[in-house]
Amino acid sequence: MFEVYSLTGMAAHLIILLLFSVLKGLHSITTVSKVSVKAGKSISIPCLYETKYQNHVKYLCEGHSWTSCSYAVKTNEADPSGKYSIFDDKKQKIFTVTINQLAHKNTDYWCVVEINNGQDYGHYFQLSVTRGTPSLCVDHQRITGYTGESITIRCHHSNSVEMKWCRLGRNCVTGSSGSIDGAAVTTHMRDPNVFTVIMSGLRSKDSGWYWCANGDIQIPVYLNVTEKPITTTTPTTTISRTTCTDTTTISTTIHTVATMEQGKNSTVGENKQHRASFDPRILIIPLSVLIWIVIVVLFIWFILRHKQRKADSSVTPMAEEEIIYSDVRPKKQGLAKVDKEVTYSDVRLYKKGKRSFAESETEILYSSVVTKQRMKRGDGKDTEVTLEHIS
Repeated sequence: MFEVYSLTGMAAHLIILLLFSVLKGLHSITTVSKVSVKAGKSISIPCLYETKYQNHVKYLCEGHSWTSCSYAVKTNEADPSGKYSIFDDKKQKIFTVTINQLAHKNTDYWCVVEINNGQDYGHYFQLSVTRGTPSLCVDHQRITGYTGESITIRCHHSNSVEMKWCRLGRNCVTGSSGSIDGAAVTTHMRDPNVFTVIMSGLRSKDSGWYWCANGDIQIPVYLNVTEKPITTTTPTTTISRTTCTDTTTISTTIHTVATMEQGKNSTVGENKQHRASFDPRILIIPLSVLIWIVIVVLFIWFILRHKQRKADSSVTPMAEEEIIYSDVRPKKQGLAKVDKEVTYSDVRLYKKGKRSFAESETEILYSSVVTKQRMKRGDGKDTEVTLEHIS
């Protein structure tokens, strides 16, 4: 009998330890419980963990059962398929998992913190993937607000159960007004099927994950609070995807008011609204390109100029000249007569040509003279013959 009680006590003790371990794991991580999302779209889920797990590995586990779920993505190991991504913000102690191209089979997941030499801690959440419009959605899952100003979040729902606005790991506002960590929150439902949330007096510490809740369904929203940019007339185009429809919103904002004076907003007059802040560094690239173009043009001009001068110096004006060749031959006489000198002259007229060493026209006479030669006549007497060539 004693042994039976002992075994029963041990079993009860083990059950209590197991329940304590499971409950401890559930309370170690905080996240949403159920999210409605359209098939084919993406969703980001934040998972808040305790400070002591700051340097631990975190991961997303897919499957309905904790004991049989499989790794989807880990902080120390990327997903090669690109369907899952994970980011660990150790400062806020939140790791965010993103699931892309959602299908109807992507429904059951766990946010998990890995414990070395111990039981991992996980928190279950469910995705309700629909073909039509989700039962709860927002215009943009990631929004930006400016310090000291207000921001409006519109939560679209199919039917209102109990609407509220909460911050991950903090309190919720369920009525028409309230506050979260000192930031004023007002809500209303003036528009059909829209739960509107307005947060006023934003501070940088208000950055973080929030969610709209309608009964047991939530939709996470990340708010980034930053200082408003200095005056600029350059339009800023923001492309963001809504979680409600398949449309993509493109918004253009033109900043015309200067802010950020020791954390306080200051408004300038109308005569200063059109003065855009000028940064001389923006001229570095255009001036560099202009200087480079000028150098190239000058270099090309110098090369062409050099070639032109070289061509001009290689061409020398040629003077025109006349060359006259004449051929004068007297009639031959019988060698039997008295001695007579015979002169041969050849004169030919050539066209005018160019000279390389004179600029004006010049007449040039070339003459070659051959000494007289004596030839024998038929009667045995000598005859002198003179050959002369004039050109």
